[in-house]
Amino acid sequence: MVTTPHDPGSAHLDGNVLAGPLRELFAVDMTSARTECVGCGQRAAVAELETYLGGPGVVARCPGCHAAVLRYVRTPSTAYLDLRGTLTMTVPMPAGGAES
Repeated sequence: MVTTPHDPGSAHLDGNVLAGPLRELFAVDMTSARTECVGCGQRAAVAELETYLGGPGVVARCPGCHAAVLRYVRTPSTAYLDLRGTLTMTVPMPAGGAES
């Protein structure tokens, strides 16, 4: 029998195992990360996105189809990052790899 990640009988770990990899990922300059727009498939660096301020947060739009690919809001106690408009985001990582 083959188990899948959604099989209740399969072994899994909780999301705490992501602490190290995500800390490494979000400790880099994200403006060089490349997004792929869900709407049109155009790839662009975060620095190339059409970014709008002035509302309760920041909205970054695809330079091709102008769909929202990234939304960011910061409150005094919480940061909200919405990437629903991004199919994928690739992040250049410094040489040396992850810390153990």
